[in-house]
Amino acid sequence: MQQGTAGRDSPRVVTFDLFSALTDSRRGAAAAFGEIAAERGWSVPGEELYDVWDRHNKEQQRRAVAGARTSFRELSLAALRLAYEQLGLRGRPEADLDLLWRSVARWPLWADVAEGVAAVAAHASVGILSNVDDELVVTTRAYPLVDPRWVLTSQRLGAFKPGPAIYLRAARAAPGLVHVAASARDVRGALEAGIPTVRLVRPGHRVDPGGPAPTVEISDARDLPGALAQLGRAGQDSTRIWNG
Repeated sequence: MQQGTAGRDSPRVVTFDLFSALTDSRRGAAAAFGEIAAERGWSVPGEELYDVWDRHNKEQQRRAVAGARTSFRELSLAALRLAYEQLGLRGRPEADLDLLWRSVARWPLWADVAEGVAAVAAHASVGILSNVDDELVVTTRAYPLVDPRWVLTSQRLGAFKPGPAIYLRAARAAPGLVHVAASARDVRGALEAGIPTVRLVRPGHRVDPGGPAPTVEISDARDLPGALAQLGRAGQDSTRIWNG
């Protein structure tokens, strides 16, 4: 995919959250967890396994200290152990996480993603801002749609969402950054760090009522060019990176 060319004085970069804005991670991971449950002879639905693991995973990420020597895999493994303990399951966490990670290549993108990302890429460089490790992000269906230079992972930045450090480090790496987020914690984290943010509404995600309200919300990624122009007209820093 041909990426948009940044201006001489300020790169124009729009990042997306990987596992909510771009990928239907619940559907993809629940299917993988369903396969694990069937193999283990468990009666727990894959959706329930995913939901419990996801809650623990997000809590592990929230508690991770910026600069600490940990990884998305290590946090996810700790979360899986906690999920199995909570559900009373005798699994094999390391082997099961390997199965889950191998399934990531099959996790579906939302239907509007390919066209929406292409529409943004006509005007700006497009990247990903995510808590994942580098070796995992390259296996996703979203990775071929973006510019690898702007794939900003926790491994690269040394911090995890929703803490402010990952957003501030991303902004330093990509001046003029605008972020497209869907989950409550990502929308709040980006806005509280001062990053111009478009909220892309996805099923199962809501705005955190205790956080700042996004200036611009859309329900279809194909509407992003107009949304980014609207963000600029609202007087935010995106005027430096988006001309509509």
